[in-house]
Amino acid sequence: MDTTFYIGYTNSIDRRLKEHNYSKGRFTRKHIPWKLVYYEAFNDKFLAKRREKMLKETSRAWQELRKRLGVNYREKKSQTNPAQDILFSK
Repeated sequence: MDTTFYIGYTNSIDRRLKEHNYSKGRFTRKHIPWKLVYYEAFNDKFLAKRREKMLKETSRAWQELRKRLGVNYREKKSQTNPAQDILFSK
């Protein structure tokens, strides 16, 4: 089971998911198929990007979210900046 996660900001979750599943990018292509497992909606683009940055740069924020999602840390120890599609929508 691939436990890779992608964290990112978007204003269209459907479009972003399609882009990942038809991606030519090295990272996203390597982990197809992607599915949405969690998102947080924000009314303000700045707040959404701040939350994205916090999850990517703050291990405590990421650990808390993984715990809430029930993701086992030992499944893939080599993972440093995880994501199986965690997207933020405006």
